[in-house]
Amino acid sequence: MKKTIVILTVLLLAAFSGCVESPEENAVEEATMTHLRIGYQPSTHQIAHMVAMDKGWWEEDLAEFGITEVSDSQFPSGPPEMVAMMGGHLDIAYVGAAPPITAIAQGLDAKIVAAVQTQGSDLVLRPEINYTAPSDLRGLTIATFPPGSIQDTVFRKFLMDNNVSTDDVVIKEMGPGDAMTAITAGAVDGVFLPHPGPAVIEMEGNGRSVVSSGEMWQDHACCCLLVSGELIREHPEMVKQIIRTHIKATEYLKENQNESAGIFANKTGYDLDKVKYSFEKWDGEWISDPHLEINSTLEFAKVHYDIGNIDTVLTEEDLFDTRFYDAVTGE
Repeated sequence: MKKTIVILTVLLLAAFSGCVESPEENAVEEATMTHLRIGYQPSTHQIAHMVAMDKGWWEEDLAEFGITEVSDSQFPSGPPEMVAMMGGHLDIAYVGAAPPITAIAQGLDAKIVAAVQTQGSDLVLRPEINYTAPSDLRGLTIATFPPGSIQDTVFRKFLMDNNVSTDDVVIKEMGPGDAMTAITAGAVDGVFLPHPGPAVIEMEGNGRSVVSSGEMWQDHACCCLLVSGELIREHPEMVKQIIRTHIKATEYLKENQNESAGIFANKTGYDLDKVKYSFEKWDGEWISDPHLEINSTLEFAKVHYDIGNIDTVLTEEDLFDTRFYDAVTGE
């Protein structure tokens, strides 16, 4: 954990050193921004971005603001995605609502402007392991995303809520591919991953889902749309259009799930039948209203404080800027 914080701090200093721009300089920057950089993860949670990218909506909808190129970068989980954003390499990020908490506490200049999805992760154990209650996890080795991620946060809270010490469970930090390989090889007893990972493991006969994240924490926020403070201040109208495009893509994927499953499979390399099975099995919901994620995100912040990830509990004002969503949906 300390290593992660040190890395974030170093990148912060590198990213934010320099002089403060004058209003005239800001105007020049606004006129010359042509490239939008997006971070995302290979999870069905974030298909809205993939749909917008596949359809060409990002470039088409943002062309009026001078954007001629939209590129995206894939990350295994939220914490390294936040490192990239703190380093100045991303303008917006599709990311779990928990990783920005630690990053913002360390100085990341960004705000959550829209929701992406709720719930949608499963605890999967090897088939031979008996599970009847959280106490059965004592002594097991569970792979999940790094500290500060949604999955690590939800899983640790689940253990604590059920009087299972996190010292009694070996929690291994892994990305989705490594975790799926590890449970297949018997190197770990289980994994706690976002979909489609759990569905893939089940279909391949390498594990069974025993608890969904919605059972661990009902209606918890998962992924969100995070926008840099620079974009918010210097390109507010573009931020509104980014949210419009996100809403359009979210509604499209919900209404066209077979096509969206194909877009995801083509983008990530997952087998299409396994993606469709994941859609049937997961307990997630694709949304766009940030107000639906505020309460549980603030609970995430409290959990981060309680387990020592951050030194102070962040507020709604620290984490969210709902003005743009409210303006867009009020049009």
